[in-house]
Amino acid sequence: MTMRTPLKEARWLGSAKEGSDHFWLQRLTGAANFILVIFAIGFAICHIGADHATVKTALGHPAVALFALLFLASATIHMRIGMQVIIEDYVHGTALKLVLLMLNTFFAIIVAAAGGLSILKLAFGG
Repeated sequence: MTMRTPLKEARWLGSAKEGSDHFWLQRLTGAANFILVIFAIGFAICHIGADHATVKTALGHPAVALFALLFLASATIHMRIGMQVIIEDYVHGTALKLVLLMLNTFFAIIVAAAGGLSILKLAFGG
């Protein structure tokens, strides 16, 4: 006979068995955003008043383009997870919640794709 309770099966999992994954991904992207925002602010300050050609040349450097893409990816993932938590907590209708969660994911994909295309276009001189 065992003295263990069913609680051991639920610890760190949440109701959908992914609660801790979202928690840690949100913290990871938050930490990455902290570092990458410093880069983005520094880049913006260095290029205040610069013309399009100067910014395009700066973004043409592979390291700068990579950091810009990493910032975009991390920020959009962080945004999607944060909004998902808000929707799950405050929208109570099942159908509406499902639609809003889908729209949230689509919006994040569109933002990431449009931003990524813009950065790559500037980086590769398109």
